[in-house]
Amino acid sequence: MNNFAFKKINFILIGLSMVLVIIGFVMMTGASSTEKSFAPEIFSGSRISVAPMICLVGFVSIIAGIMYRPKEDKK
Repeated sequence: MNNFAFKKINFILIGLSMVLVIIGFVMMTGASSTEKSFAPEIFSGSRISVAPMICLVGFVSIIAGIMYRPKEDKK
């Protein structure tokens, strides 16, 4: 009777993956350079390499959460 495309585990996986993407984007934000002052932290390793990798893992995890098919109960 319950013929939904996604199960509860799919929504949990997608939600956790979206949190990863949001964390990655928040890590990329921060102080920026202006005409009057230069902020060297715009070139930090966490903003240039770590945060985009976290976003990439999050996006791939969203796809995995959509594609995941839980095992059927034999009743």
